[in-house]
Amino acid sequence: MLDINALISPENKTPSALSEQNLTQINNQIANQLNTGILVLDAEYNIVMWNRFLQVHTDKVANNIIGQSIFIAFPEVPERWLSRKLDSVLQLNTPSFCSWQQRHHLFELPHTRPITTDSEFMAQNCTFLPIETDGIVKNICILIEDVTDVCHYQTQLQKTLDELATISRIDGLTQIYNRRHWQGSLEQEYAKAQRHDKRLSLIMLDLDYFKLLNDNYGHQCGDMVLIEVSALISSLLRVEDIFGRYGGEEFAIILPETELSGAMELAQRICSSIATKPLTYKDHKIKVTVSLGVAQLSAEESNYEMLITQSDSALYQAKAQGRNQVCCADFSTSKPID
Repeated sequence: MLDINALISPENKTPSALSEQNLTQINNQIANQLNTGILVLDAEYNIVMWNRFLQVHTDKVANNIIGQSIFIAFPEVPERWLSRKLDSVLQLNTPSFCSWQQRHHLFELPHTRPITTDSEFMAQNCTFLPIETDGIVKNICILIEDVTDVCHYQTQLQKTLDELATISRIDGLTQIYNRRHWQGSLEQEYAKAQRHDKRLSLIMLDLDYFKLLNDNYGHQCGDMVLIEVSALISSLLRVEDIFGRYGGEEFAIILPETELSGAMELAQRICSSIATKPLTYKDHKIKVTVSLGVAQLSAEESNYEMLITQSDSALYQAKAQGRNQVCCADFSTSKPID
């Protein structure tokens, strides 16, 4: 009959515990095969251990590094910042972390993507771990993870997202705001002006006889005129003014904190500048003029669309009166350009 007690007696047990020497060898092999940098410091921030990853990625000799201050062995690390980080790990006995988004790299280590990334050094996630001995934190382990690939792809993704965001609000031809973004901006400026009792003016403008220009010289000429006119108008505006292509050859300018007199003065300057600007297309001199309508926000407008309607009405009045001129929304003032 099987004697269970005999099987579990101490005499029959096979020792399974590893010796301290074996454990040290195993730990060293694991540390040296990890694709992560391991740097162990003492309480004075001297290096007591590092692994093969760091030996491979630096030009430093292990015998020269062990026992040195981390700030001497790696003079590129920010001493004040890292000292505060290490102090908190020792004093609080709490791990800490620094990602590549916060600081691209802590140590100047080369990476394996020299062509496809703009950075000279490896992007790093660094973890700072308190190491206890006999219940007292005596060492700090710094884990250095190579995240160059992650950094590269995330940077490319962000760049693409930024480009898409730009495309979503910029007119491809003239490189000014498109109608969707411009109208959203007008809605915001209208709400701001209403809330804070601020002045707000609007200019709508349209190129005169633009269809005839396209018919005579072709659409490429028309595109050139749109680009040149947009650039000229942009050069006359303040930083806070919001200029957009409303549609086709029609443009619109939002003028925050601007009274009607100031908007009329700007509109006259735009009208005069365009009328006197020499444009040439394939040896043909092109004469371009614009008609402009100006309106200022008043208590009568209950929404921003009414301000557009007022400016648009003034624009069509300018066209009806002969083009190449500026009209105010109340039609009391009309100033043609000679």
